[in-house]
Amino acid sequence: MVNIKKNIQNITSNIQSAQKKFGRSQNSVQLLAASKSRTINEILDAIRAGQRIFGESYVQEGVDKIVFFQKKYLKLSLEWHFIGNIQSNKTNQVSKNFDWVHTISRSKIAQRLNDQRPKGMKPIQVLIQVNTSNERNKFGVTDTEIFPLAKLISSLPNLKLRGLMSIPHNKSEYQSQFSSFLKLVNLKKKLNLKYPFLDTLSMGMSNDMHAAIAAGSTIVRIGTAIFGIRNYD
Repeated sequence: MVNIKKNIQNITSNIQSAQKKFGRSQNSVQLLAASKSRTINEILDAIRAGQRIFGESYVQEGVDKIVFFQKKYLKLSLEWHFIGNIQSNKTNQVSKNFDWVHTISRSKIAQRLNDQRPKGMKPIQVLIQVNTSNERNKFGVTDTEIFPLAKLISSLPNLKLRGLMSIPHNKSEYQSQFSSFLKLVNLKKKLNLKYPFLDTLSMGMSNDMHAAIAAGSTIVRIGTAIFGIRNYD
């Protein structure tokens, strides 16, 4: 039986220890619970443990959860991040329901999210996804594509550019993980010369969280270490 509350407590403690170890400011790293394929009850267990930020990768599943919690638990002020690939025909639902989007890599998607954001809602907080490992099977822009996309996003009133996100090549060695994350850190530094307000690096998951925090991550996306191995049956 997975003890979600204990797992969150342990991860939070590990984040705090890593912040101290690597000279990071207190509370400079946020824990995002990657909750795709997780049940309402599992998410409720995480909420009872104090978790308020959740990430979804499938649009309809994520929207269903958001609607449920808005109806049943409105006072909780949960924050919903979309962390999966976005297809053009799904932008409307993402724009109407999510607070953050981590995975913008095409100007068409950015434009549609902006145009479809309902009036009266706050701008979507967005990150540009970068393919730092240059893998053909991964989404994300190349180094040279970052600036044109950042320029477009910055001109859209219903989007607020916050920084960068990456899913690096899966490596088990700490130094290799750290080097991969430094690529995104250095790209953000270049971007900060023109956009000094950018403050977010979404990088690091259950198997490479410490290297990500050491490099400068501000959001770690943790799924398995919180909820256990997914059961797709």
